[in-house]
Amino acid sequence: MRVVVFAYHNVGARGLRTLLAAGMQVELVVTHPDDPGETIWFDSVAAVAAEHGLPTALVDQALGDALQDRIKRLAPDYIFSFYFRRMLPAPVLAAARIAALNMHGSLLPKYRGRVPVNWAVLHGEEQTGASLHVMETRPDAGDIVAQQAVPILPDDTAKDVFDKVTVAAEIALWDVLPQLLQGIVPCRSNDLAQGSYFGGRKPEDGCIDWQQPARAIYNLMRAVAPPYPGAFFNRNGRRFVVARARLARPEVAGLFPASAGIGLHVAGELILAKGSDGGVIHLLELWEADHPGQPLSAQHFSELAGHQP
Repeated sequence: MRVVVFAYHNVGARGLRTLLAAGMQVELVVTHPDDPGETIWFDSVAAVAAEHGLPTALVDQALGDALQDRIKRLAPDYIFSFYFRRMLPAPVLAAARIAALNMHGSLLPKYRGRVPVNWAVLHGEEQTGASLHVMETRPDAGDIVAQQAVPILPDDTAKDVFDKVTVAAEIALWDVLPQLLQGIVPCRSNDLAQGSYFGGRKPEDGCIDWQQPARAIYNLMRAVAPPYPGAFFNRNGRRFVVARARLARPEVAGLFPASAGIGLHVAGELILAKGSDGGVIHLLELWEADHPGQPLSAQHFSELAGHQP
């Protein structure tokens, strides 16, 4: 089978390797140039393609006419999209002789759209996964071809879950490849009424609202924990980023004075925060935004934030 692969990020790298391991003939890999303004913590699809001597095209924004014409001339059996960051136009989808398939990081129809893993963690979900589906001009709307679920543990960060989803994507793809290699695309309905569409998130969306219950605050912290931009708050003209946190154990929560209001409190060497429901979060690692990766002690935080223990 001859295929064209659009791919980026870890899921893209693993998806490409999986196709090659199954014997797919990759005619072209289309990926993105890395953004110098973005923290690149993930694998390079371009590097995987170069390792295997595959023709590669780089796309930053829209697919140009020349690239679209090239893909039409290739007339691949399948087109695969693995975490490619652009919607593929209808003429490109139509170039696939059998099917154009996309790997999405949720259990469709739930969490269609952007950054599905982060949204799932933010909403306190206990499960997510990966879904291979038929591509349409609408995002994540086509029939489901294969799925693999993974658990979200109570203290998993989005990065923890994304690592699981990467493996889930590989398993889902590997399991269905024998049928795809025979030209069979098993499909079941993607009932959009049973899920919702979510948009992208910006770093500013990580601003902590201490008026929220502790669990909601903690879910935000783990949903955007590094290598994502991180949940943050501002004090004394400075911005602080929560790198690691946990809902406080009872003996730790007891150090938060009953008379103290919601928000932050320093107890000895501990930095604690209380939500609107009285739940307490232990901030295990806190950075000043201007000095990422440099943990602050409770005393240093108090000095910078003008905080009185």
